[in-house]
Amino acid sequence: MKNRKPSRYEERVQQAYLAQQQSGRPVNILGIETSCDETSASVVQDGRTVLSNIIASQADIHKRFGGVVPEVASRRHVENITLTIEEALQEAGKTLDDIQAIAVTYGPGLVGALLVGVAAAKAISYARGIPLIGVHHIAGHIYANRLVTEMEFPLIALVVSGGHTELVWMKEHGHYEILGETRDDAAGEAYDKVARALQLPYPGGPHIDRLAHEGTPSIPLPRAWLEPNSYDFSFSGLKSAVLNTLHNASQRGESISPQDLAASFQDSVTEVLVEKTIRAVKEYRARQVLLAGGVAANRGLRERLSKRCGEEGLPLVIPPLSLCTDNAAMIAAAGYISYQKRRFARLDLNGVPGLPLS
Repeated sequence: MKNRKPSRYEERVQQAYLAQQQSGRPVNILGIETSCDETSASVVQDGRTVLSNIIASQADIHKRFGGVVPEVASRRHVENITLTIEEALQEAGKTLDDIQAIAVTYGPGLVGALLVGVAAAKAISYARGIPLIGVHHIAGHIYANRLVTEMEFPLIALVVSGGHTELVWMKEHGHYEILGETRDDAAGEAYDKVARALQLPYPGGPHIDRLAHEGTPSIPLPRAWLEPNSYDFSFSGLKSAVLNTLHNASQRGESISPQDLAASFQDSVTEVLVEKTIRAVKEYRARQVLLAGGVAANRGLRERLSKRCGEEGLPLVIPPLSLCTDNAAMIAAAGYISYQKRRFARLDLNGVPGLPLS
């Protein structure tokens, strides 16, 4: 395989890359994100400047089901992908002639949804003869922070989303070492399940966050610290404790303040997330803390992490709300690092639903 002759497509890609390097012009990357229920396309220049970031959300469609239905999500991606890409190019004031590479999420995520984005990216790459870059979804969330400010290594990234809760150590661009991850429910999953127990609409995270700021954390709930020195997370026990609290109160004919329960639940989640992050920063002597993922939009988490980092004198970067949820700008930002390292995918790139970060 080492002596395999490059295909005509691969030769065109290398020629396009070398021509771009010799020109000295800015690098415009078209990012595509379809890992779950948002169809997104974005044009990002030199990995830092967002020229456009279009998101076609399906939240209202899945709300009636209380969660994302994979088959429905895939069909909507098929309907939206072409129009979303066209709108991103138009808003950026660019055409495909101005695009130097395509960066696309190829995992993890819903396999049917991933395949829509990957197929579109491969088609454009082949037709235009420009590099194709596969991007890990979590790497994208981390690199959303680079659209705010430059990264300082080594750093610790706290990634908190619907399906992921991870502490990641990075010593340089493109290097990811997972220090801890969820053993059961991710933080976002726990939020949604507790929200359903409180009969709140989907997605439940924002509603829990709103209620938490209206109540006080007066209901005792557990903190899952796990074994000493562990950076892993577990929220299934906390979720069960909330459900038991509601059930026991109902059996006794008592009422529980939804605001106080939400505040107590959020206090438990954020304390564990923040304190483990601070401990990892100290142990690994990180120069910077990054918050990433959809739950990075949670006001309680942002406030608590900001306060603790301030107390410890640690530089903290949190992306704006528009870059916390799934979006293609973060994928293009992460893809730019691979472009610089000349790490291009081939046309056999496929969607990988369980793709590991490291």
